Amino acid sequence: MSAKPVLFNNTVLRDGHQSMAATRMTTAQMLPAAPILDGMGFNGLETWGGATIDSCLRYLNENPFDRLRTLKRVAPKTPQLMLLRGQNIVQYASFPDDVVETFVRCMCKNGMDIIRIFDALNDLRNLKTAIKAVKACGKHARGELCYTISPVHTVEKFVELGVQLEKMGCDSLGIKDMSGILLPQIAYRLVKELKGKIKIPITLHTHDTAGVGAACYLAAIDAGVDCVEVSIVPFANGTSQPDTARMLALLEGHPRCPHFDMAKLTELRGYFEGVYKELSKFTSPANERVDSDILTYQVPGGMLSNFRNQLKEQGMADQFDAVLKEIPVVREALGFIPLVTPTSQIVGTQAMMNVKFGRWKMICQPAQDIVLGKYGSTPGPIAADVLAQVEKQSGKKPMKERPADLLAPGMDKYRKQCADKGLPTDDETVVLFAMFPQQVEELIKGKPTAPQAPAAAAAAKPAAPAPKPAPSAPATGAARISSGAQHLYVTVEGTRHDVIVEQL
Repeated sequence: MSAKPVLFNNTVLRDGHQSMAATRMTTAQMLPAAPILDGMGFNGLETWGGATIDSCLRYLNENPFDRLRTLKRVAPKTPQLMLLRGQNIVQYASFPDDVVETFVRCMCKNGMDIIRIFDALNDLRNLKTAIKAVKACGKHARGELCYTISPVHTVEKFVELGVQLEKMGCDSLGIKDMSGILLPQIAYRLVKELKGKIKIPITLHTHDTAGVGAACYLAAIDAGVDCVEVSIVPFANGTSQPDTARMLALLEGHPRCPHFDMAKLTELRGYFEGVYKELSKFTSPANERVDSDILTYQVPGGMLSNFRNQLKEQGMADQFDAVLKEIPVVREALGFIPLVTPTSQIVGTQAMMNVKFGRWKMICQPAQDIVLGKYGSTPGPIAADVLAQVEKQSGKKPMKERPADLLAPGMDKYRKQCADKGLPTDDETVVLFAMFPQQVEELIKGKPTAPQAPAAAAAAKPAAPAPKPAPSAPATGAARISSGAQHLYVTVEGTRHDVIVEQL
């Protein structure tokens, strides 16, 4: 076992609120905490990617690239991480290689350091383009193994995938346990066997949905894992990552226990408790509790948080348990696919339709696309009856090629569409438009309202006041972001700028 202290990545600014509050934390709510996090000694801060791009555009009236630039400016020291869905980028369908490459270049140019690259089916063909693009930008490519449990998934198979990812040029390997179903003894064995086969560092990412996440981290640390990912209460535990202070307590006296300033962690917790209250419309006690049923359903934490909201909007809140029980049925029929974006949403949607209309009475288009191979090769065989129904309904046979090989280059097409709509044609706008055309058009042509300064700062208890970040040092000169700062957007000659306004 390595005697070096285990590294911690912190996820509170991305997966923490994605898992606990439907990805609704605004940039303004992040600003007071980001510089404090930057000075804590974390190995990395996960700040972007995943559902945050969608949420910025669809719900928060924010340009996600503005968020990236802002967070990089106020937290410049610690490497920042983002989650990339391989050929899906941050959407649900496959995109042409040139769109993937352009998106990677844009985010790397704006300061993203470590890119977590995964494919929902663990089809490594769908990671190839993104890995090459990240490496071409001189950034860190972390290839992810999407962990799941099924008759066709074994430790040996995951180790083989890890070896292949190293050969593909990945700088490190991530074990992505998106549902919190990796058990301690399996975690120990998986890390140990990977350590015996690959030389690149290994990070373990889990959720504490089933209550085994922290124990899983301890086992992996004993096996020599290099890094684990933690969050900060109240955006921690439950459907999120284990809490930082909790992990430090569990590692007390362990030879690999890292050191963190507990006073600052307490200060951050006090601040984030205020933010959590502000986002109460999107939180749920059900996301906070341990639920061992998840070992059966294998639903990711981020999906649970959003799924409850979606069922509520569909008037099906009272059928949450029935839909949850249908998920393993759908998953097996679709070839035991791992449940992670976008497959978790596809399986969840189909499970909802099965409950609402009757099992397989209607098959949603994305589920048909899974069957037809448009997302890649499924780990196991598609159920014969579902395959026959989709083939009959679509008049098509499943494809064998890498899905993106059948896609023509898209940047010129999307650039022309932007021009035709009177939108900017720079790469950032075009790649966002390729994935979220309606939302991008509304953002640019609409009249954005400035996000308000977080009331959490004023609501903080005396025992845990809102953080007072140390000065950051952007290239253009010193700047200080106080807890009373307002994050405004100003458009000058068609270019949108983010501006920090502060009361001194």
